Amino acid sequence: MSIMGRSGCPISLSLELLGDRWTLLIIRDLVFAGKRHFREFLQSDEGISSRTLAERLQTLQDEGILTRGDDPTHKLKAVYRLTEAGIDLLPILATLGAWGSKHRKADDVLARIADELAAGGEPALETIKRTLRVEHIV
Repeated sequence: MSIMGRSGCPISLSLELLGDRWTLLIIRDLVFAGKRHFREFLQSDEGISSRTLAERLQTLQDEGILTRGDDPTHKLKAVYRLTEAGIDLLPILATLGAWGSKHRKADDVLARIADELAAGGEPALETIKRTLRVEHIV
């Protein structure tokens, strides 16, 4: 199901795809936790339902943020991978993490990771993006 924009505003268009509670958490798990399988996403601390997860994964595929392919190690499993558009969401995740570390009561370890990523700036983000390309772009 493709998302239809109500306006041409870039912020509005982005929020129509990414502005729900779950979408960026799925991307977060792909980027930082190395999750690739449906069941792995279900095990996140936030407790997404299987129906919501299936809907969000399908939308992310439809919108070109991720791909779904066969898992070569298990024929009944699918593997989700980021596209270049999905990898380009890394700065958004980093900025949200830094903001949450500063203004919310974040877990100390996770806040430290967010702060270190923010302190590394563009070079740190580019290093992670290169790694993500190797892991996800097939």
